[in-house]
Amino acid sequence: MTMTRPEAKSRDPQAEIARLIQIMAQLRDPKTGCPWDIEQDFASIAPYTIEEAHEVADAIDRKAWDELPAELGDLLLQVVFHAQMADEAGMFDFADCAAAISDKLVFRHPHVFGDESRDKSAAQQVKDWEAIKAAERAGKAERGTLDGVAQGLPALTRAIKLQNRAARVGFDWPGAGDVLDKITEETAELVEARDHLGAEALEEEFGDLLFVMANLARHLEIDPEQALRRANAKFTRRFEAIETALAAEGRRPEDSDLAEMDRLWDQAKAMEKSATG
Repeated sequence: MTMTRPEAKSRDPQAEIARLIQIMAQLRDPKTGCPWDIEQDFASIAPYTIEEAHEVADAIDRKAWDELPAELGDLLLQVVFHAQMADEAGMFDFADCAAAISDKLVFRHPHVFGDESRDKSAAQQVKDWEAIKAAERAGKAERGTLDGVAQGLPALTRAIKLQNRAARVGFDWPGAGDVLDKITEETAELVEARDHLGAEALEEEFGDLLFVMANLARHLEIDPEQALRRANAKFTRRFEAIETALAAEGRRPEDSDLAEMDRLWDQAKAMEKSATG
């Protein structure tokens, strides 16, 4: 991975963080700040926090390394924004956030910061990490296996996390073949709901099918969110190719029909495959 660093290589990280915190405090100043920033609260800012995290992931997925510093800065702003609102309410501040993650990292890496040996596999480290997290959850009175899996996660990501938690206590299919059999079963139930049941049952069965598809991704060691993002990108590329081909004739998709657009889609698909060898 390569990217061009900004010219100012001698920036002081502590000074820049302090500057950002001060800017945020000024934006939130009730008398001299920005009216929009002043009006915000945790709930109104939370969607932006999620959006900025996705934009970071998107830049990484596109290997847009020159864009990544700005996208990470946007995400950092979200942390500073929440911390500033919390500071105003007397709950905590940015330093508390930084201390919390620093303490957590030190505690969860005894093989780096403690006396434990580093001579173990990555798989063993993952097991140790999960054991430490389980102990932390117990300290928070999170007694259930699924406790603490955030409700606000993207649905596919949360499905994977729930399934991983259940698998750790033995509630899991032995292999991908068993999951594929379940997909066949759930598909039949979806068809039954479509043909004979109401909208609520149809949505439920569709959700069940998506949940099992996420489980298949887990068994195949595929990130379903990333797989779907790439499928979205592929769809976008190929549909834009359809629009470009039609535009060359002075037409738009609504001036075409499904048969022609299918043909243009297949052409775009063939060109992509030939380009990748």
